[in-house]
Amino acid sequence: MAEITRLDPQPNADKLPDILAEVKRQMGDQLISIIYRDRIRTVRTRSFALDLPNKRVDVEVMHTLLGIELKIGKKRLLCPDLSTARYLALFARLGVGQVAVPYDITQISRLADDLESSWYRMLMLAEHLTSERSESLRNRLRSNLIKDQRHEVTQLGAGPAIPQFNQNTKQRRSKI
Repeated sequence: MAEITRLDPQPNADKLPDILAEVKRQMGDQLISIIYRDRIRTVRTRSFALDLPNKRVDVEVMHTLLGIELKIGKKRLLCPDLSTARYLALFARLGVGQVAVPYDITQISRLADDLESSWYRMLMLAEHLTSERSESLRNRLRSNLIKDQRHEVTQLGAGPAIPQFNQNTKQRRSKI
């Protein structure tokens, strides 16, 4: 007897959660939310509000005569340096409205590198795992990955607006 194969009316609909889980599994501890949880929220930070619009907008780091600016849609934010602009740009692309920024500016450059690498690796994995699938599945996977990471970073929170300072000072004992 010949085998009869049935065509599924939506062959990719049930595969999306599996592919999403596979991307997260392959990323491991290099996911944006894991880096944010383990390496950013564990250090002293201050919260920063990006004031993102409700719709998806283009994010661009601009070099102007006034310095480094982060352009989010039509709004421009002046940034103290390129690494801070890159750091904030990633979270703006992710759609996170409030984010924790490390108080120690020497850490921001390394974190921006790691977060950008994670962003591009996540998108490349999604592209690779859906290379022989439909464009709509690829777009839904990318959208779900971004939504998942945005939700996890938002759940972790941005922390206090002003960092806590350790005010312990040694006092000399009075001589008796």
